[in-house]
Amino acid sequence: MEIKDTFKTITSPSPEILFKEKNSKFFGYAFPITSEDEIKSILFNLRKQHFGAGHFCYAFQLGTDTVSFRVNDDGEPSNSAGMPIYGQIQSFSLTNILVVVVRFFGGVKLGVGGLISAYKTAAQMALEESVILEKTIDIHYQISFDYKNMNKVMRIIKEKNLVILSQQMEERCQIQISTRKKNAEIIFDIFTNLFEIEIKKIKH
Repeated sequence: MEIKDTFKTITSPSPEILFKEKNSKFFGYAFPITSEDEIKSILFNLRKQHFGAGHFCYAFQLGTDTVSFRVNDDGEPSNSAGMPIYGQIQSFSLTNILVVVVRFFGGVKLGVGGLISAYKTAAQMALEESVILEKTIDIHYQISFDYKNMNKVMRIIKEKNLVILSQQMEERCQIQISTRKKNAEIIFDIFTNLFEIEIKKIKH
């Protein structure tokens, strides 16, 4: 079984899009995020920008191996806003992303079906305007060894095209490297089998 070690996300916030339905206005936005903490300030800024809007509905997804997501209907009927937005995140296969749709009520009720359709369309339009990028899932390791084994370590790093993240060259050396997830096990085994060299996985 091949290990999936890529994911798709967006590179920068999308341009604002506007979708109109029976006098209601739906403004759609997509933002790249790396943690849930960023969402509060994004919503705060949108609320300032769209003072007087009735609903700020959103969905987000974070993570690659373990995925977390949340949807928020912000006062719209249950599952009429957040879930349709989340459905678009899934249909574009994106993660590390927040999609917000801001609604100004136009005086005409849309009904649940109309709302689902409008929120879905606004989310889709925002994602269509976004720059989508495929990234690799990388594993980081720390290698520790005595200076005399430097050449041995550097040869493998060069041969295997490993990315050096940081290095400390003293009597006892430490190098932090990064490799694609699908190669990680092989790299780990190579260094583990070397005499006098330690390797451990590090969080990033």
